[in-house]
Amino acid sequence: MQAVFLVTVPFFALVLAGFWAAWRGILPLNAIAGLNAYVLFFALPCLLFRFGASTPIATLLDPITMGVYAACAMAMVVGTLWMTLSPRIGWRDASLGALVAAFPNTGFMGVPLLVALFGPQAAGTVIQTIMIDMLLTTSVCVALSQQGLQQGGSISQGIGNALKGVFSNPMPWAILAGMVVASLPPHWMASWMLDIAPVLVPLNKTIALLADSASPVALFTIGAVLARAQRQEHDKGGAHMEGVRPLMVIRTSWLNGFAEALPVALIKLFVHPLLVWGMALLAKAMGLAIDPLALLVLIAAAALPSASNVSLLAERFGADNGRIARIILLSTVMAFFTFSALVASMR
Repeated sequence: MQAVFLVTVPFFALVLAGFWAAWRGILPLNAIAGLNAYVLFFALPCLLFRFGASTPIATLLDPITMGVYAACAMAMVVGTLWMTLSPRIGWRDASLGALVAAFPNTGFMGVPLLVALFGPQAAGTVIQTIMIDMLLTTSVCVALSQQGLQQGGSISQGIGNALKGVFSNPMPWAILAGMVVASLPPHWMASWMLDIAPVLVPLNKTIALLADSASPVALFTIGAVLARAQRQEHDKGGAHMEGVRPLMVIRTSWLNGFAEALPVALIKLFVHPLLVWGMALLAKAMGLAIDPLALLVLIAAAALPSASNVSLLAERFGADNGRIARIILLSTVMAFFTFSALVASMR
């Protein structure tokens, strides 16, 4: 357990540092969007490209591990919808809540953390989960959320909006570019690289610098995004209240909100990895071969906290962003203990 904590503590400490900096006002709230853009459009794509280019194409496109993870993602969406859909929580909120339960923070947190825990060979499996969650899980949940719209909402509309988001996100393109490089014949690559060596060397160094900055900046940004969401909710709740009693009402509302978010956070941290493990056992019983390391990485990825970018989707599509932010915050805080305990039990 101590060896696992030696790896996980610095990662979660950076999240805490980002939260504290934004909550105390050291990092201006309007600067967080810039940090997020840097990670999303520059640093993280370079990191994913580098891992994709150095990973065998067969690992990146393993149909068995991708099938297991995709089936679990859909089961998580359906199960969370069934548990949370109610007259008070409509399609939009329930669908985005299902997404936050099924979508782990593999991009900003999972890639560096799982590679640090399991080695560079874990990158291919992590990239698989990112592709499935961005292309399948997000598209399905956004499409379902359109059922909550009262004026002209439709599943086809939701799919169109989801696909627009996918194609405008640089991460899938970075993964695709890395896969293209990984699939090129080695002898062709060698001759091609010699021809453009004067350009390739500084370009490779630039990509390496950006990729190396992805992990710390992404983790710091996760904390800042969570703090921003909580500060905005706090300010909104207290905008029309003055005095001691109204402040107590705000605090009670916060506690009630976190109590409502707790079941979804527990589903994310406990049900999701158990479901992946169970689905893998079922696949093995059917005679399908699953690489042992890939299975460990899949389970650990499912045990990660919820993806912080889901709160941006909730805000974009008019869902209850406060509820989503509370689920993400709870899952991130709890994951420090649950994720570390799970990884320690795997060793």
